[in-house]
Amino acid sequence: MSTERCRVRPERNDRLPGVVVFSGEEALMNRRQTVVRYVVPMILSSICFFLYTIVDGVFVGNGIGVDAVGAVNVAMPFVMIVNALFMFVTTGGVTIAAIRFGRGDDEGANLAFMHSFSMMIFISLVLTVWGVLFPRAIALMLGANDTYLTMVRDYVFWYSVFLIPSALAVLLQGFCRNDGSPLLVSIAVIVSTVLNVFGDWLTVFPLHLGIKGAAIATGVSQTAGLAVTAIHFFRKKGKLRFGGFVPSGKLYGKIMKRGLPEMISKCAAPMSTAFMNLMLFRMMDDTAVNTFSLLSYIASFSVAFFFGTSEGLQPLYGRCYGAKDEQDLQYYFHVGLVINLVSSVGIYFLLFAVGRPLCVLFNADEPAIAMTMEAMPRYAWSFCAIAVSSVVSTCFYSTKRTKEALVLNFCRSFLFSGFSILLLPRLFGPDIIWYTYGIGETLSAALALVLLGISKRHGASHSLTKETGEPAGRVS
Repeated sequence: MSTERCRVRPERNDRLPGVVVFSGEEALMNRRQTVVRYVVPMILSSICFFLYTIVDGVFVGNGIGVDAVGAVNVAMPFVMIVNALFMFVTTGGVTIAAIRFGRGDDEGANLAFMHSFSMMIFISLVLTVWGVLFPRAIALMLGANDTYLTMVRDYVFWYSVFLIPSALAVLLQGFCRNDGSPLLVSIAVIVSTVLNVFGDWLTVFPLHLGIKGAAIATGVSQTAGLAVTAIHFFRKKGKLRFGGFVPSGKLYGKIMKRGLPEMISKCAAPMSTAFMNLMLFRMMDDTAVNTFSLLSYIASFSVAFFFGTSEGLQPLYGRCYGAKDEQDLQYYFHVGLVINLVSSVGIYFLLFAVGRPLCVLFNADEPAIAMTMEAMPRYAWSFCAIAVSSVVSTCFYSTKRTKEALVLNFCRSFLFSGFSILLLPRLFGPDIIWYTYGIGETLSAALALVLLGISKRHGASHSLTKETGEPAGRVS
């Protein structure tokens, strides 16, 4: 086939909605366009989600006080664990759906969607009951002292009131992205962000609702985001449909299996936060706790960027795996690594320019600002390590390398985090405490590269055939 012929005869790829496949030199351009179409909207969505966090902190800090910012940070492990469970269901479902789309099995992909939907309803209902009935017990479990207990209790209660629509928003955004509409997901997140900004102002200042106002504003804005994303399904824009189905215990099990690595990965942040708060309470003072809350807000931007890159590539990994397209799979993986590594370096240096102004936005006092600026270079070097492990982890669970993903994310969330944060300050004193987060993440990145090297002994196509031994479309 001539080069010219390759340029003028594109084919529509039904396994990747909205993407046109070319041969020859046009293939590289098509890959780049696909990356832009899927990754850029997810990065924008993640940055908007970062703005959620920043806006909450700014309004809470200025409207209530810096202790309220610390209280939100103490409550964050609860919020993060809840969202980890949401991602558990969502990731498991969309991973199966993406692989089945890659095989041309649209009916199987829809079954994964409906099973995930019913599973999410059940889990979010249980979490709602827990958070609404036992907010004080949860606050004590999170380690809140007398300074923060009442505020953490109020935040947990009102955040829990909106857990069902928040859960469905996460689920439908994941499936909408995999069903060929990543731009609509971005629109939904932008709408949520704008409403959250307005809601924070309204509840904290004119209505004087305090810290619970920030939680209410977040819940209402996420409910609005759910309404926007639901348009894709009710207008039947893609291949996924709401409808009746026969529940399958085997498919529920597969969703849990595929989602478990990402749930454990999402536990890394709350576990690290809980460990850090524990050590700061024991070895330092409330100023250090407030400093860590400021660092967490600032660092959430980099994590949001890396998460956006990884989640944007997830549908592409899964579809390439399902279609046994090793070449495209490797291309998208390497692009994800480059994007995250370059951005991690840029964000690190950017923080030194914007760190102090951001602290001022939160209405932090001078001792907290001074400690934050001193601790930032000791804390932020971890970004490069997170950039690597996030891409590798997403590629693992998206291509059915579940064992590798489980090992990586378990070690990152529990073993390395616990070792570095809980043990090193006891051995070397409180001066090392701001370095411990980066030490744990560096160990995780090193393990990710080792596991990646081991898994590369077999390509994606070989591992699919070896694992299933069945024709495409018959297994998940």
